[in-house]
Amino acid sequence: MTLKFALSLSAGALALGLATAQAQEPLKIGVVSVLTGPAAALGQQVRDGFQLAVDQNGGKLGGVPVQITVIDDELKPDVAVGKVRSYVEGGKVDFVVGPVFSNILGAIAKPVLDSGAILISPNAGPSTMAGKACHQNFFVTSYQNDQVHEVLGKYAQDQNYKKAYIIAPNYQAGKDSLAGFKRYFKGEILDEVYVPLTSLDFAAELAKIASAKPDVVFAFLPGGLGVNFVKQWSQAGLTGKVPFLSAFTVDESTLPAQQDAAVGMFGGMTWAPNMDNPQTKKFVAAYEAAYKIVPGSYAQQSYDAAQLIDSAVKAAGGTGDKDKLRAAIKKADFTSLRGKFKFNTNGYPIQDFYLVKVAKRADGKFQTEIAQKVFEDYADPHAKDCALK
Repeated sequence: MTLKFALSLSAGALALGLATAQAQEPLKIGVVSVLTGPAAALGQQVRDGFQLAVDQNGGKLGGVPVQITVIDDELKPDVAVGKVRSYVEGGKVDFVVGPVFSNILGAIAKPVLDSGAILISPNAGPSTMAGKACHQNFFVTSYQNDQVHEVLGKYAQDQNYKKAYIIAPNYQAGKDSLAGFKRYFKGEILDEVYVPLTSLDFAAELAKIASAKPDVVFAFLPGGLGVNFVKQWSQAGLTGKVPFLSAFTVDESTLPAQQDAAVGMFGGMTWAPNMDNPQTKKFVAAYEAAYKIVPGSYAQQSYDAAQLIDSAVKAAGGTGDKDKLRAAIKKADFTSLRGKFKFNTNGYPIQDFYLVKVAKRADGKFQTEIAQKVFEDYADPHAKDCALK
């Protein structure tokens, strides 16, 4: 063997080795979620739903090892933006998944998208980013904020309720929620109340409800807000006296604390743990075995986000070609836990929506269950304002 040929072989082997090493560089994924305070139960489901999917894929997504960094946004925009900026500026990041709340998404979107990372929201779906502020690297595996609330507005209208009392937290998702309810409910709004995200005592609001005598109450009070509101609703003797419709006020993140006080209350969602498909049955069993609680939409949507990444990285052959990766994400070629799922031009899903009802299972645990389909293949109303095609 000549020296020249030997050097050529050595150079070729080195190049092959470098290519192999590069191909096996882990996907860097930041999971941004609230893990501090009353809303931590929501954030834990986001974190755990994503982790479960990665674990089931042998620690890989798209055949590539995954390096996950979990970032606690503490439900504080200033804290979240500082932590996230430090993370994305610390080295090449492929994906950021999160957060739960829309005010946090509004804070972190710019630094994430400016870094070139793809941002996938497993829960927050503000109207602003569905319309004129849409972005080619921003995708949502949940819904546009208005839509879930529109389910209850349409149901209230279909039930011929005439007068409604509506209440939500004073931030973007709260405003989207009440706008969504009013889009389909055409009756009289007796009062439209916005409370701080830190509210724990609803005595004043419950007294107003009792005095106003509405035909229906609609509440968007997620996490700890919902736990306290529903308990105080029951203590105030309103159970059974006024129809109660909600979004995220009674769900799998709040039911362990609300328990019997929430049974029979209605919500709106794209999925429930009793959805009759094989992927849901497998997911619910695996999640309960791993985390000892019933999974809710937060876990389901985060699990779907991981499955989306898995399918896209596999189809694109990695993350090196961003155009190819984006195209693969847009195809959404994965089996969603909710069944039908496809992306609209704005990166938000087109999907079915259901009225769900709180039930107590035979094993004593509580969950939401599908009562009826309200919207089919429903696209959000803001997509028309998005310039992406």
